[in-house]
Amino acid sequence: MMLHPHGPKQLGHENLQRPRVLLNLHSPLKTSVFPDFARKSWVALGFNSLHHHNPSLTPRLTTDEGFSSHECSPTRIRSYSGSRVFVEFKPVRVSRTVASPAKTSTKRRYGGSLPSILRSLECEDDIEKALNFYKGKLNPKEQTVILKEQRSWDRVLRVFSWMKLQEDYAPNVIHYNVVLRSLGRALKWDELRLRWIEMARDGVLPTNNTYSMLVDVYGKAGLVKEAVLWIKHMRTRGIFPDEVTMNTVVGVLKDAGEFDRADRFYKNWCAGKVELEGLDLENLHGLESGSQLTPFSLKHFLSTELLKIGRRSPPSRVVVESEMETAVRKPQLAATYNTLIDLYGKAGRLNAAADVFAEMLKSGVAPDIFTFNTMIHTCGTYGHLSEAEALLDKMEERGISPDTKTYNTFLSLYAEAGNTDAALKCYWQIRKVGLFADVVSHRAVLHMLCRKQMVQEAESVIRKMEKSHIHVDEHSVPIVMAMYVNEDLLDKARIFLEQCQLDRRFSTKTYAAIIDVYAEKGLWTEAEDVFYGNKELEGQRKDVLEYNVMIKAYGKAKLYDKAFSFFKGMRDLGTWPDECTYNSLIQMFSGGDLVDRARHLLSEMQAAGLKPQCLTFSSVIASCARLGQVSDAIDVFRDMEKAEVKPNEVVYGSLINAFAEAGRIEDAVHYCRMMEDDGLIANQIILTSLIKAYSKGGQLEGAKEMYEKLKELDGGPDRVALNSMIKLYADLGMVSDANLIFDTMKEKRWADGFTYSYMMHLYINMGMLEKAINIAEEMKHSDSLVDSSSYTNVMACYAMNGQLDDCGELLQEMVASKILPDESTFKVLFTVLKKGGLASEAVKQLESAYQEGKPYARQAVITCVFSVVGLHASALESSAEFTESEADFDSAAYNVAIYAFGASGQTEKALNFLMRMQDKGLDMDLVTYINLVNCYGKANMIEGVKRVYSMLKYGEIEPNESLFKAVIDAYKNANRHDLAGLVSQEMKYALDRPQQLSDSETESDLEENG
Repeated sequence: MMLHPHGPKQLGHENLQRPRVLLNLHSPLKTSVFPDFARKSWVALGFNSLHHHNPSLTPRLTTDEGFSSHECSPTRIRSYSGSRVFVEFKPVRVSRTVASPAKTSTKRRYGGSLPSILRSLECEDDIEKALNFYKGKLNPKEQTVILKEQRSWDRVLRVFSWMKLQEDYAPNVIHYNVVLRSLGRALKWDELRLRWIEMARDGVLPTNNTYSMLVDVYGKAGLVKEAVLWIKHMRTRGIFPDEVTMNTVVGVLKDAGEFDRADRFYKNWCAGKVELEGLDLENLHGLESGSQLTPFSLKHFLSTELLKIGRRSPPSRVVVESEMETAVRKPQLAATYNTLIDLYGKAGRLNAAADVFAEMLKSGVAPDIFTFNTMIHTCGTYGHLSEAEALLDKMEERGISPDTKTYNTFLSLYAEAGNTDAALKCYWQIRKVGLFADVVSHRAVLHMLCRKQMVQEAESVIRKMEKSHIHVDEHSVPIVMAMYVNEDLLDKARIFLEQCQLDRRFSTKTYAAIIDVYAEKGLWTEAEDVFYGNKELEGQRKDVLEYNVMIKAYGKAKLYDKAFSFFKGMRDLGTWPDECTYNSLIQMFSGGDLVDRARHLLSEMQAAGLKPQCLTFSSVIASCARLGQVSDAIDVFRDMEKAEVKPNEVVYGSLINAFAEAGRIEDAVHYCRMMEDDGLIANQIILTSLIKAYSKGGQLEGAKEMYEKLKELDGGPDRVALNSMIKLYADLGMVSDANLIFDTMKEKRWADGFTYSYMMHLYINMGMLEKAINIAEEMKHSDSLVDSSSYTNVMACYAMNGQLDDCGELLQEMVASKILPDESTFKVLFTVLKKGGLASEAVKQLESAYQEGKPYARQAVITCVFSVVGLHASALESSAEFTESEADFDSAAYNVAIYAFGASGQTEKALNFLMRMQDKGLDMDLVTYINLVNCYGKANMIEGVKRVYSMLKYGEIEPNESLFKAVIDAYKNANRHDLAGLVSQEMKYALDRPQQLSDSETESDLEENG
């Protein structure tokens, strides 16, 4: 879960909301998807050609910030054919009196005594006392200004109450409008209701301005139903909405995403009627889900005094309103056309937007900056970027200069299209034309640069902002942090965060997003620094969101105990876990196969009245399945049903796969039918699991049925399914069927280690050893040798065919690739040693050492195999791991070292190692003598051979066939065939004599007992 509080598209209309995917700048959809849109718009604007610029104009762009810019002021942005978009600029007249946002005052300038009155009220908490100085001196207009300029709703009420106490005061609708607007913006609905009742008692009639204002404040608060119901109220009072009120209603519905209802309301108004029944108010979803207040229900709203109170209009006014109602009308305000263009643009009805734009010009209503900004945004959003650029040209021709929002629009469009250069040019040119970048500008450019990991460019923007005393806005801080962390610039990330916190505090959501940046990378210590470094105000506690992302950080680092301890400490600090906390922990522990802990938390979560997600149950079931705890997986599934959480394909898939692995075919089929009863269709994964189950049970027909179903799905059978079928055919000895699938897999390049292994076993079981060797050769030269299992299968095939050298080479590859041999591999290696002529006593000694897990036993076996197959350099390199160690090891390892040194011709090292063995207090055993004789023979040390033979001949060493053969081989290696012959004769006598003695003793015993 990557947390980002807000992106540049989450700030309302000012931040250029658009669909998530922006079409390519030169997409063919520009001219084919909405052909009428461009044509209508350009005809309305008087265009003869969209691309009338001289393409030979190439911008020469440099700035002190190191980014592209033009030497003159920018206003024209255009795209040329190809993959790049260039920004070309020409001088425009922009007022130089525009103030910096930091210095801009929202106060209007007034004449007369108003400035002094407003100053005294600003400085005085006792409003009534300050106003008493002007008792009887304020006219209605001045009273209105004073009301408007109050900084809070409660001060507005106090000023209004004071005015009403004056003897000469006459209540009027303008003052009530100001008061009601202030209360609505502050979400003070009870106070607004009281003032509305008071307004009726004072005999003040609401006007169109009143209703327009009420629709606006309710709509912006997310109370869309209630906003529209004010229109019902005004209709019951005989008032027909004027254009401003209609525009306000359309805007509220548009912002709520109710595009069709907004369109219907507008068209009804044009026809001289307002039909609220057609708006289906009960189904208006509005924006209530995101509101921070508790919205009224429709029933509650209707039962309040709001729709019951209010004076009705006099008959004369009703007659006028009735005449207005029957009249056909057209909009006369640019603001209305702007709202409609935005409405149809957001609804994706581009032709309708173009029609409104054309109608606007035809009606003689001059487009303003908002019109062009909306049209530019609409064009760009749907991929018509060249048309948006052409609109900019037409805008200049009409004497309308681009504003900051215009540049922000192009900046965001280019950024989403991936044209970083053009986006940067837009950003830097805002200042060059005398405008000031706003929070949207900074946020959009920083988000673009950070997501592209353009560190230097982002830092340049931040430095420029600092020079202008502008903070990086809170919502961009996590994005900048993520850029640094992704580049492993942790010190820069820490310093940046410290600087951002010098004179401000972030929201909980922002701190959580920053912690999450570290959590995503498993940087739990850095995440802890932010979590504990975020000093809380006295009496405040950390939000559960911060705890949740901190738990995620521990989980990413696999610090499960630390995460659990952290979780248990939450309550002690006053923060209670929520559903996200439990879901994250349970999924974390399940992923780490800590099933018992996960199940305990699952029970605790349900006991707390919290409902686990389907994914949470699924993760526990999958963990049980991986551990082979099928009965536990079934128990969790039943708990899931009790909790009324509907299982999905993933849950059923985990269970069915668990049954397949356990060979429980009937259970796998049962749960597959349950899934279908729940309305879910078996997908590729589930059908593959069923094939696996049938394959393990040797049930050919069931596997073939699932296989045929798989072939009907998009993509057909995957590698796992095909391998399962090959394994089944191999187990049943069905060579031709297995070959058919094998050839298919090779064509698709899907054949892996399992595929080749199954085919080798098939041919071996069928006695087709040559075919098995061919498969092994194919596997050896493919990319399928990736693990111990694949190497072992090929080596087994070679060992069976006596290709011991090939076995040694494969073992060499395994060691070089750092692939550790497993138990199956060692079984094959012992076979290689036996077939390679190593004395049976030596093989048994190594097997015993390996099975007992003695030190360096595994390495000794590998060394011995290398020596037997003649890879002496590899043998010596392998033996170095224990021969150069100071650790103690047993006779088996010493014997292997002596054998390896002797086989490689390093007799002196072999004898030194023999001495080292004796120094350690280890006696020479039979294997030692065998290896020593081999060493003497290779070195032509006849006396050494004779000495061992003498010990064997005179009974100091028990007669042993392997040792006799070693002596014979040693004499032969020393070219003493005469001595080899004598020993051979002695061996027959020595080995036969114990048997003769045993037979004669048996005969004597029989005679004595007979």
